[in-house]
Amino acid sequence: MTLPNWPRVPPAHGAIQLRPVEQRDLEMARKLSADPYVPLTGSLPGNASKAEASSWVRRQQGRDAEGRGFSFVIARQDDDYAVGHCGLWLKDLDRGRATVGYAIVPSERGQGYAADALIALTDFALSIPEVQRIDLYIEPWNVPSLRTAERGGYLRGQLVVEHQTIGGRLRDVVEYSIWRPIDD
Repeated sequence: MTLPNWPRVPPAHGAIQLRPVEQRDLEMARKLSADPYVPLTGSLPGNASKAEASSWVRRQQGRDAEGRGFSFVIARQDDDYAVGHCGLWLKDLDRGRATVGYAIVPSERGQGYAADALIALTDFALSIPEVQRIDLYIEPWNVPSLRTAERGGYLRGQLVVEHQTIGGRLRDVVEYSIWRPIDD
């Protein structure tokens, strides 16, 4: 599957912009890796060394070339400081579906960056003509992330039992979705 082109203008909303992951983002990756939950959800090892963080950065840089989707750094617009990571995953693009995910480094949480990033990421996703629906899966205990999804305009769906492997076990998640607006 061929992915759409990388956005010419960095997606942005509120205080943040989304930009490609770069080697200068190693410290952000290491901060995310120190969170007890974030490493359970993806390929970033817990308490990553510089070499492990560098390897993670290289993997993120190749996600679009692999046909998986787009991996972005969440950076503040005013100083380009990396505060987190998000992704738009397009393995089901042929069915009109995409998934998104996000993580903010612990020291930068509570400032609205995740919601701003989710809105920017969603706007970019909906600029891809094939994307008709975007899903977001969150564990029910993660109340801040549930609120972020709602602030981002996503509608809460059903509890999906044993949907996603997180930390080596199948976990229940709440499905949130947003759909392409229907033109009148």
